[in-house]
Order: sequence, then C-alpha cells, then structure tokens
Amino acid sequence: MILGAVTFLRALARLSILTLLFAASGAYAQSCQEDFQKLSEKRMAGIEALNNLGKAGKGKMDPEAACPAAKRLAAVETEMLNYLTKNKEWCNIPDNAVDSFKEARAKTQNFASQACSVAAKVKQQREQAAAGGGGMMAPPKLPAGPL
Repeated sequence: MILGAVTFLRALARLSILTLLFAASGAYAQSCQEDFQKLSEKRMAGIEALNNLGKAGKGKMDPEAACPAAKRLAAVETEMLNYLTKNKEWCNIPDNAVDSFKEARAKTQNFASQACSVAAKVKQQREQAAAGGGGMMAPPKLPAGPL
C-alpha cells in the first residue's frame, strides 16, 4: 500500500485555495474564470476519487486502483498548468500562483509514479504466484497415507 497518501491528498486539498484565489479575483476576463472553473472541477473530481480510495482503505490505498486515478489527476493538472502558463498575462495570473501549481503538479506526478510502480510490482507478484512461485521451488509434498 502507498504510505503518505493521506498527507499527499491533504496537500492537494490545500492547493485548491488557488481556485478560490482565481475565483475571487475580478482582475481577469470572465472567460478565464469560466475556463479555470471547469478545469478546477475536473481536478477536484480527481482529488475526490483519490480521497475515496484512501477512505476505503482506511488511510492506505490500493496501488492498483490508485495508479489510474492518480494518472488522470496528473493529466488534469498538466492541462491546468498549460492553461495557466499560456494565459498568464491575459488572465492576470500571478507568477507565484503558477509556481505553486507547478509544485503541486510535480507532487501529483511523483505520487502517480510511485502508485504505478507499486501496482506493477503487485501485479508481477500475483502473476508469479499464479504461475507456481515464479521460479521458486515448490514446497515438497507431504506423504499421503499412514505413516
């Protein structure tokens, strides 16, 4: 299971403050706010999916379930970062907001990488076990019948 998942998700939730920052600022065009709101909703859905996995595992996530969810969240955050970078001037997005989001995205990508790495190991171990130990010697058979 993935350690630190709950801490990671709490950090992601704190970064949702960026959404509030952008929503509260009337300094940029209405289209910026609408676009960013749509992206924020997609991001929050991804965070919620990971939160639900953490709750279901009582603080520990199943890496095989977390991998695709974390990859989707990382993709949404990449889309958001691209939007922020491309529209920074037009939407009057502060440099520190873009930098903070870059850090958040890097953490999400790292989390996704770890989750997928662990999921691949779990899958490999399961396949080896199904194939009879994956190269390990099978335990000796116990004698049958009276001793």
